[in-house]
Amino acid sequence: MKGFDFLSTLLILALASSIASAYDPSPLQDFCVAIDDPKQALFVNGKFCKNPKLANANDFFFKGLNIPGNTNNPQGSNVTTVNVDNLKGLNTLGISLVRIDYAPNGGQNPPHTHPRGTEILVVLEGTLYVGFVSSNQDNNRLFTKILNKGDVFVFPIGQIHFQVNIGHTPAVAFAGLSSQNAGVITIANTVFGSDPSIYPDVLAKAFKLDKNIVINLQKKFLAERN
Repeated sequence: MKGFDFLSTLLILALASSIASAYDPSPLQDFCVAIDDPKQALFVNGKFCKNPKLANANDFFFKGLNIPGNTNNPQGSNVTTVNVDNLKGLNTLGISLVRIDYAPNGGQNPPHTHPRGTEILVVLEGTLYVGFVSSNQDNNRLFTKILNKGDVFVFPIGQIHFQVNIGHTPAVAFAGLSSQNAGVITIANTVFGSDPSIYPDVLAKAFKLDKNIVINLQKKFLAERN
């Protein structure tokens, strides 16, 4: 009987350990809605895998990050992304890369967040003012630094962050992200340029703005989207 109790205890502990160590996989896109009929499914969480025997070197190769991006736009910046969408070998590896070009005198990568990845950025040319804002629980503290060539800064996953070129010459940075598809949510575009638009009364109250100002902002972002 004692042997049975001991064995039962081991089984219970093993089951508890299994439950405690179980976890849901992290999402690899904005959402992945469950469906009962697999014939209607489009893709799984991430990408389907190629037969390993058919893989070749081109699946792990991307060319072109030496080419400057066009910064002739309202923000004065350009992000060239290398993720699982254009480098298929990144699938399941949990990493991606971007090149960011900034126009002189204020070219910026505006406040945004990556919902699925931490970002580590290194400056190759120029001088950047960078920073991120912590969560409400941390009282929305602002962490900033001025970066020069060779300097590195980390933006924790999910935190709103930005970079701006405070120099008089073009700036370039490369950044690694801890996801094959980190995603990006540009705050202003998301809030004022959603489709359909958020009720102006909601944004007016949230941002402490006159409703007409909100409507005007929404019109501007709508025009840019179209």
